[in-house]
Amino acid sequence: MSRKIIELKNLVKTYCVGDSLVRALRGVSYEVEDGEFLAVMGPSGSGKSTLMNILGCLDKPTEGQYILDGQDVSKYSKNDLARIRNEKIGFVFQTFNLLARTTALENVELPLLYSHANGHNRTERALAALDSVGLMDRASHKTNQLSGGEQQRVAIARALLNSPSLILADEPTGNLDSKTSDEVMAIFDDLNRDKGITVVLVTHERDIAEWARKSIHLKDGQIIREETNPRFRTKGVRGQGAKP
Repeated sequence: MSRKIIELKNLVKTYCVGDSLVRALRGVSYEVEDGEFLAVMGPSGSGKSTLMNILGCLDKPTEGQYILDGQDVSKYSKNDLARIRNEKIGFVFQTFNLLARTTALENVELPLLYSHANGHNRTERALAALDSVGLMDRASHKTNQLSGGEQQRVAIARALLNSPSLILADEPTGNLDSKTSDEVMAIFDDLNRDKGITVVLVTHERDIAEWARKSIHLKDGQIIREETNPRFRTKGVRGQGAKP
């Protein structure tokens, strides 16, 4: 029996803007199974960034429930949400979010500075993560010595440090050319297929969304449709037909 890692139940998110109320999410309900690869699409103002912030425990819904890996985190305190982020979620952003003038290895080690890992174990784990994205030979290179694609791979390695059950990627190829984008998406594909990590990807590019098994489309704070990638419609065949 499949296990649900994400359960969204009638999520509503309302913001106060001046004297007005803006409903960024309007009753979103959806489920994501463990090991799924989901793309979230929609135009600017559709609610996808708000949804991603809630999925990443960076924000809380105004109404409704968000159940992450069996825990209802909807009403958690800021400290509890920070703990959940550190334990269960890896983040990858469009702008890489790496520290300047530090090495690839030092950037990858950062999440473990907030854990109880000792220095030796921390370095070992960071090197293993860099190796998993093909950057072991660039470990001592500083951020400004790395290409855009290499910087994003460092960011992916950093996201893997605490062995997350969920990776959230927000426009991870937005600053990359098409060839490098495919190389980066192939890494997400491998992490999903080979390691079973659930990946939720926000993108406005259809060719990037096609790496995912499913996609949902948002408009005006609601899910208006769900699509299954034709390459994955053969029941029981995981990753069949994925891009090379």
